[in-house]
Amino acid sequence: MIQRSAESIYVDELCKSAKDAYRQIRSIHTSQKNKVLEKLAAALISRKSEILKENLKDLEAGKSKGLSSALLDRLTLDEKRIQNLANAVLEIKAIPDPVGETVRGTTLPNGIRLNTKRVPLGVVMVIYESRPNVTIDVGALSFKSGNACILRGGSEAIHSNTILAKIFQDCLKEEGLPPNAVTFVDRTEREYMIPFLKQTSYIDIVVPRGGEGLIRFVSENSLIPVVKHDKGVVNLYIDKSADPKKVLPIAINSKVQRPGVCNAAENLIIHSEYPYAKELLEGLASKGVQLLLDPRSLAIFPQGQPVKEEDYLEEFLDLRFSVKTVDKIEEAIEFIEATSSGHTEAIITEDVSAANFFSRSLDSAAIFVNISTRFHDGGEFGLGAEVGISTGKLHVRGPMGLVHLTTTTTYAEGEGQVRG
Repeated sequence: MIQRSAESIYVDELCKSAKDAYRQIRSIHTSQKNKVLEKLAAALISRKSEILKENLKDLEAGKSKGLSSALLDRLTLDEKRIQNLANAVLEIKAIPDPVGETVRGTTLPNGIRLNTKRVPLGVVMVIYESRPNVTIDVGALSFKSGNACILRGGSEAIHSNTILAKIFQDCLKEEGLPPNAVTFVDRTEREYMIPFLKQTSYIDIVVPRGGEGLIRFVSENSLIPVVKHDKGVVNLYIDKSADPKKVLPIAINSKVQRPGVCNAAENLIIHSEYPYAKELLEGLASKGVQLLLDPRSLAIFPQGQPVKEEDYLEEFLDLRFSVKTVDKIEEAIEFIEATSSGHTEAIITEDVSAANFFSRSLDSAAIFVNISTRFHDGGEFGLGAEVGISTGKLHVRGPMGLVHLTTTTTYAEGEGQVRG
């Protein structure tokens, strides 16, 4: 008899229970889904003291382990963030249910009637780091779209994720629905991850959301289709015609508002003819930004530090900002093509032709004109929340919301037709 490991037994049981839960929830009515989500939003607020207590355990452990300020920021839950979580759940509740939507209906010349409709993907596994809000965001998006989810967070957020998953599961049980529609993996050891990535019979899609190492590990080891939510090396280009009244607020917001997230800008590209470059650098420095400067920008702002070529490829997730000077927009495009991770590129310009050239020349998940890069977000895009921001091209690009958690089935009806 083949001896099964403790890891494989644990993983098999969780995956089977998630698949069973999917079979029970995939066809429930939208009104029942919305009732659960309404209860969840209320429970997040009424049980916030429990959430904050468990989150504090993670924060204290994180500080003792020397986690970076960016990771601690991602890990932190406070009353405002819990309220934002509840608000996101209510926004997801308000979004039309994509399941059952007809995307193509036609009658063929032979009389066969075709209806292609949206259906749930099945069981969605999301592997993520640091951010406990993902537990609720992904759980709510998966449930509203008729999917079961398997959530595997990092050890640094184990207490926060556990209480949030329990609150969700309690709401499901109250409605007579299987709690394992939101399955939580409470074993965070690496050896428990690989068996999940082989569960082709039970898991339909895997979404890794975290650092470069996590993305690579999942991509290299998974037998299940992977939607990568890769790092954000985000570029912000200041064109020579840029309005200085727009430039500094957008640059500060893109870099400073929340530097530890994937849509924060990492590279600042400045046209050599932009007349207010010194003021821009001074303004960023006044907000605590550590400027890594190329020789020309260092000449006008000697308080900065020399940039290294490898800095332009790094997702800092902190207040470091790499600066590159270019003489024409074509150089900016070439620089972005060499450094970008395909997440977000932005231009600030008053020249419509420059904006159009920038937009059509680049190939990233989002191209912004005269707005902060921080707007590349599922909530800001009206999706309620996101599973993550995909930098790949299959099967979704950019924020992954409700509709991206569905696939299609074609229903065909006829009167006895046979193919000749």
